[in-house]
Amino acid sequence: MWPMGHLAIGYILYAVSTRLRFDEEPTDVPVLVVLFGSLFPDLVDKPLAWYVGILPTGRTLAHSLLVLVPLCTVVYLVSRYYDRVEYGIAFAIGALSHSLVDALPVLWDDEATGDFLLWPYWSVELYDESGPPTVTELLVESLSQPYFLSEFVLLAIALVLWRGHGYPGLRRYI
Repeated sequence: MWPMGHLAIGYILYAVSTRLRFDEEPTDVPVLVVLFGSLFPDLVDKPLAWYVGILPTGRTLAHSLLVLVPLCTVVYLVSRYYDRVEYGIAFAIGALSHSLVDALPVLWDDEATGDFLLWPYWSVELYDESGPPTVTELLVESLSQPYFLSEFVLLAIALVLWRGHGYPGLRRYI
């Protein structure tokens, strides 16, 4: 999934969460935290795999539930210590939704795998000898996939919700 899809899903899930838990709309700082959390796995894994070369693929360390669950627990405990529990919840919703949504293609694509969810316990398919894909190659490959097109629908839904909530995370600047 592309960043826009992760941002959209993170925001939608967090907005639903705040509505169910508090019957309120999301507030500024937690929205920024959920957006950061929804990109966190890629912000860690992609550079370390594609540019530094210390991870086997762009979906390993920060995509693995073996890393994310303890990390989210630590973030939650630290946020609770500083009386900012909502920040920990927002981060967990964003980060965990990222990895779980990346694994969704296993439901319809026989070649897809969710092995990265339990990396390094489960091994992942390494890049071929040409190395990691370029962003352009990934984009061209994505253009024909309905999954990619659904990201625009999710983005539209998230933007409508965000506007209806008064642009949390941006309201100070508008």
